[in-house]
Amino acid sequence: MMKLILSVLTIALVQAASIAQYTFSAEKMAPCTEIKNQQKTGTCWSFATTSFLESEAIRMGQKDIDLSEMYVVYNIYKDKAANYVLRQGKANFSQGALAHDLIRAVDKHGVIPESVYSGRDNKVESYNHSELEKGLKGFLDGIISANKIDSYNWQNAVEAILDVYMGDTPESFVMGGDMKMTAETYARKLKLDVKDYVNLSSFSHHPFYNSFILEVPDNYSNGSFYNLPIDDFMNTIEFALMEGYTVAWDGDVSEKGFSSKNGLAILPVTQSKEQWTKPVIEQKVTQQSRQDDFMSFNTTDDHLMHMIGIALDQKGNKYFIIKNSWGEISDYKGFLYMSEAYVRAKTVAVLMHKDAIPASISKKLFTSNK
Repeated sequence: MMKLILSVLTIALVQAASIAQYTFSAEKMAPCTEIKNQQKTGTCWSFATTSFLESEAIRMGQKDIDLSEMYVVYNIYKDKAANYVLRQGKANFSQGALAHDLIRAVDKHGVIPESVYSGRDNKVESYNHSELEKGLKGFLDGIISANKIDSYNWQNAVEAILDVYMGDTPESFVMGGDMKMTAETYARKLKLDVKDYVNLSSFSHHPFYNSFILEVPDNYSNGSFYNLPIDDFMNTIEFALMEGYTVAWDGDVSEKGFSSKNGLAILPVTQSKEQWTKPVIEQKVTQQSRQDDFMSFNTTDDHLMHMIGIALDQKGNKYFIIKNSWGEISDYKGFLYMSEAYVRAKTVAVLMHKDAIPASISKKLFTSNK
């Protein structure tokens, strides 16, 4: 069972850690579980959002929590396969998805502990879904090319392929000695209510304080996002973290200022070697500049991570503490610091508990969408 990273210990680690002349102090940080590694898979969305749900469970009083990321991935592959076939190949089929897809999967299929299902047929080998993805897509393309489908056997074949590569998912499992549970009953035990979670974004090509379908390839299920002006969006994220909630973050990590090796995500005015050794002046980000970057594909939906707190550097600049899913890399052992400018510019969307939204903003959002 994964050990819980207690907030007191984590804060001590964060305060002690530094890269050269960078020194950070945590203003607020919620407890989270240990760093994991998605390895050679495009399943960051599951690792990030599972970590988010683990922190939610901890916030509500659960202990020794370690959920299976791959149980959800298995079920999403099945969902994406059905979507791809029914749309006759005119849909995205890949390893990627978004945070709300995990929430939907939990609603439909529940969750199970990592100890029950690892998602690896051979527990020694690392995760690698390259062959699985190509094999599934090739099979589905073959089914579609038949023009007429005479049976539901292809769906059973999809499950058979998943079973070979990931292992068969259990119908039930035993916890607490002799307590038999299903994935659905376990989700209820953890008090995870999917209706509590909302998607937020900030783009001006849709009306603010209304919901819209986010136009990124991995939004294969056409999920809706509430749209906020960038200042309200940032205030909401900060408010949530300061109130002890965490946030599932989705954004662009292709910038030169993003370095998992250095544990930093920054947006310097000028790129230099100096930016990795001490705080530098960062770009001013406006609603228009982030919109321009999104429309020109300079900001893309690259990666999902788990936002767990807020810190300040030695000059008082604000950073967001991020839990990544690439293993215990950098001096921060898999965590990184993302500057306020970077979050403002390169966040595509977030998922959070609806109670984590400030009352004034929540009223505008949910009143507009009745």
